[in-house]
Amino acid sequence: MALVEDVTQQMKDAMKAKDAPRVAALRMIRAAFLTEMKKTGAESLDDEVSVGVLRRLEKQRKESIDAFQKADRPERVAAEEAELAVVQTFLPSLADEATTRAWVEAAIAESGAQNQKEAGKVMGALMKAHKGDVDGGLAQRIARELLPPA
Repeated sequence: MALVEDVTQQMKDAMKAKDAPRVAALRMIRAAFLTEMKKTGAESLDDEVSVGVLRRLEKQRKESIDAFQKADRPERVAAEEAELAVVQTFLPSLADEATTRAWVEAAIAESGAQNQKEAGKVMGALMKAHKGDVDGGLAQRIARELLPPA
């Protein structure tokens, strides 16, 4: 079952179960999918595109959590964390730090990067090979650790 259909089905199930927080999160996800479909005029989305939309929603939730924590709004932090948990149930898991480190080392060797100024080459090679499998922030941090300063 495609992610779009899976989200729709789970939303229906959550409505029947009267699980309001889950319904709200699933509606938010479905709305993001529909917006993406309208951009292309498509009837459905490929799972690869859907994962990209979900990653964007995940990033937005994490940024919101940080902002609400700084503003001392624990009730909003809890709501955003609940939405984030629902979004993450549909995402494939990302590579752990050890795997990411090995991929970054391979990307450094492949790209021939010599210093931190050339980290963009490393990230380009890494994302080309492992786009949906790696956390970009973690990979960038590891690349900076492994490459000498410019």
